[in-house]
Amino acid sequence: MARKKRKMSKDQEFQIMKLVLDKFLWLGFIVMGWGMFASIRDGTILPGLWYMIAGAVLLVIFAVVIVKEFEVFA
Repeated sequence: MARKKRKMSKDQEFQIMKLVLDKFLWLGFIVMGWGMFASIRDGTILPGLWYMIAGAVLLVIFAVVIVKEFEVFA
């Protein structure tokens, strides 16, 4: 017996997208925070700056992917 798939409403899809985006934002923030910690710990800015730049790039990439996927489903 085949089960019928239930469709999600637009609001449910949006709520799930917000949950996923929140996790990606935390990941990017943690990478940037580690860069700030590395800069303070070592006393030099350059090594920590690379982590902060990587965190910012990570945030932008994830934001673009999430928005692009959401536009496909919308």
